[in-house]
Amino acid sequence: MPAHPVQPGRTPDRLKDRPTWLISRAYARSAALLAAGFEANGNGLRGYHYRLLAALEQWGPASQADLGRDTGIDRSDVTAALTELESCGLIERRVDPDHKRRNIVTMTPQGLDVLLELDAVIDQTQEAVLAPLTAAQRRQFVSLMSRLLAVT
Repeated sequence: MPAHPVQPGRTPDRLKDRPTWLISRAYARSAALLAAGFEANGNGLRGYHYRLLAALEQWGPASQADLGRDTGIDRSDVTAALTELESCGLIERRVDPDHKRRNIVTMTPQGLDVLLELDAVIDQTQEAVLAPLTAAQRRQFVSLMSRLLAVT
C-alpha cells in the first residue's frame, strides 16, 4: 500500500461535519488561545487559577473542598492551585474555627486586582474565538452551547 503524505488541516469527510468533531476542534482552538493569553500575561497563572479567583469573588470565602466541588476542579488540583495563589499573595487560607481540619480560603485585594487583569485575557480570548461570527451569531452560538450543556 503506498504511503500518503500527511497534510495538516485535512479531515476525512465522514468526520468533518460531525458535531463531536467540530466541538472538539473548537475546544482545542479555544484552549490554545486561552493558554497563549495566560502565558502572554506573564504572571504564571492558568485557567484553574482564574476559575478559583472568580468563584471566590462571586461567592465569597469558601472551604477548599467547596471550591473544588463548585468549580469542578479535582481536589488535588485545587490544593496545588491554591498553594500557587497563596504564594503569590492572591488568597489567604485560614483554619475554620468550627472545623479544625478544614481551611477557609479568602481572596486578597491583590487577588481581586489580578482577577480583573485576567478578565481582560478572557475577554480577548472570547473575541478571538468568536471573531468569525456576527454579534447575532455569537448570541445564538452561546445560547445553543448553553442548551447543549444543560442536558444531563
